[in-house]
Amino acid sequence: MVESFSNVPGLALGGGVWVDRQRLQFGFSRSGGPGGQNVNKVNTKTDLRVHPDDLHGLNVKARLRLIEAVGRRVDAAGAIVLVSSNQRTQEANRRACVEKLKLLVSQAMVEPKKRRKTRPTKASKTRRLESKRVRSDV
Repeated sequence: MVESFSNVPGLALGGGVWVDRQRLQFGFSRSGGPGGQNVNKVNTKTDLRVHPDDLHGLNVKARLRLIEAVGRRVDAAGAIVLVSSNQRTQEANRRACVEKLKLLVSQAMVEPKKRRKTRPTKASKTRRLESKRVRSDV
């Protein structure tokens, strides 16, 4: 099933981040994809909604990176919406949504490196100018 630690009161998402299971809202609907005739009669498509403020242990900068990473997958209430319809069963799609959330949280936890300014070397400037001279002769 889904990974959980005994000292965490909810679902562990990695990196010390967790969410209370009651704050995860799952919705189900019919979907296309694998499943044959079963697709037409069973609600296997799963959408997971969770508000970023419900993710405990996530600092402000990481929360902003998470919201930026999900892009347009935020509803009017500000909740993150993750959808899975690749699996044949509702439970497998539910697990896939939770895994997507874990992946997004782990990516948001990584602070991007600051860009260091560099200058072109004298040799690279010389090569560039020489190639421009050669091209202008053609």
